[in-house]
Amino acid sequence: MKLAWEIARRYLAPRKGGAFLSFITWISLGGVTVGVTALIVVIAVMTGAQEDFQTKILEANPHIIVLEYSESLRMANWRPIRDSVKTVEGVETVTPFLLTKVGMARTDFAQAADLYGVSVEDLGEATTGIQEKIQEGFLSLQDTDSGYPPILVGSRLADRMVLFPQDTVVLYSMEALRQGPMGDFYPAIRQFEVTGTFSTGLYDYDMENLYARIEDVQEFLGLEADDVITGLGVRTNAPWRASAIAQAIDSVLGYPYYAEGWDVTNRELFSALKLEKLVMWIILFLIVVVAAFNIVSTLVMVVVDRTREIGILKSMGMTNRRILHVFVLQGLWIGLIGAMAGTALGSGICWLLDTYEIISLPPNVYFVDRLPVALHTMDVVLIFLATVAVAYAATIYPAVQASRLEPVEAIRHE
Repeated sequence: MKLAWEIARRYLAPRKGGAFLSFITWISLGGVTVGVTALIVVIAVMTGAQEDFQTKILEANPHIIVLEYSESLRMANWRPIRDSVKTVEGVETVTPFLLTKVGMARTDFAQAADLYGVSVEDLGEATTGIQEKIQEGFLSLQDTDSGYPPILVGSRLADRMVLFPQDTVVLYSMEALRQGPMGDFYPAIRQFEVTGTFSTGLYDYDMENLYARIEDVQEFLGLEADDVITGLGVRTNAPWRASAIAQAIDSVLGYPYYAEGWDVTNRELFSALKLEKLVMWIILFLIVVVAAFNIVSTLVMVVVDRTREIGILKSMGMTNRRILHVFVLQGLWIGLIGAMAGTALGSGICWLLDTYEIISLPPNVYFVDRLPVALHTMDVVLIFLATVAVAYAATIYPAVQASRLEPVEAIRHE
């Protein structure tokens, strides 16, 4: 094997010497390096986007929501249901929430938004990051000096409507319609005072969501007498098992209640991200395959160029198997060095993108304001091994052709 490697190393260099590698070897090496670099960077970005979405969605939403099948899409007598949910293994906290669609107006401008009523009474009982910040005092839903109910506004919505703390806004309910004395219908209207803004990092959430105390929202919708809510938010000790825990909750509660995990609620988004990642993996891996064709052409040219030398080696007693090893080692060297260089370059680019956040994105298009990057060891190992395997496969044809050369014919080759 040592002799085979010495011959392979000489064949990687040009005939006249003076250079470490021949030009065609550099071309093959560069093709593999570029392919691996592109594959690592793109897969890291796709993985980063998926994980960034997951983290922000888990921060802004309960791991599981418990709802009731009903015509009004509301849940009454919810306290016994909450107590039953708490008995399920894996459940940490359960809190009620009320969700309604509203129109928020200031002067002559109005914006549709989602108003969440959340519980702020039970300290330590929080199912979302927003609730935690409220209970820890980073966000305030305390009584206001004006007497109007407090409300928290998404940062981007506040910027769009030029809202600051202590400003007042008017909310129009799109659900609680009331009938006037003349038989006409009009929405419930209530003034709220802005006590702060929040940012989740997700454009849609920061552009559309509002948070208020659940009792204020109940009063706004006329539901305070019956203590009606939309559903229960559940935080678990294992977010990645949310679907399994949701099934356990279903078994405990039964009809007409049902539980839905965050991964089911956002299934379309994450299915699209997984499919996009797979497609990009396949497309970019084709670059590595094209680079493998460069290896084939390089080795074929070496076989043609070194035919007489191969004949001399075989006439001196070198076996077909050792000739085969020469060209396999030559192709494997190109594949290994190219994969290592591409891995180092791709990892370096990923580190720069993640550390310095060089590339910014329009959040209204991509939901995030920077290019997320997450490089996993298993992804790198898989890319490296796949590249080496393709490089090895590329050596088979030219190596077999070289090993089959007849010594006499090879020596007479011009």
